[in-house]
Amino acid sequence: MKITEIIEAIKAHPDYGKAGMVLYHNGIVRETSRDGRKVNGLRVAVDHVKLARIVGDAKKRPGIVEVQAWINEERDLGVGDDVMFLAVAGDVRENVIETLSETLNAIKSTVTSKTEFYA
Repeated sequence: MKITEIIEAIKAHPDYGKAGMVLYHNGIVRETSRDGRKVNGLRVAVDHVKLARIVGDAKKRPGIVEVQAWINEERDLGVGDDVMFLAVAGDVRENVIETLSETLNAIKSTVTSKTEFYA
């Protein structure tokens, strides 16, 4: 998946004309863990049932036109590889920013688990 595919999916939504803002999150593998250890890469596992529920709930929020999420679980990832794309389109920035933030946090805390590989 490429971010351009998510952008095109958002733009193809039949209600795209109601959107006044689209925010995109692109999570990538960084070279250090949160505790400062050197990372060579990571593996991500995804609970697809929970992901579908969270994205579906986000789409129902006031002012939200579309939400797209993709998480790279196809292979072990290296530093700099894309881990996740999340896109939220909506009417005004307050609705879009809040939805992106809450959806991202829900995905990170309940949908994904990762295994980091250390140097």
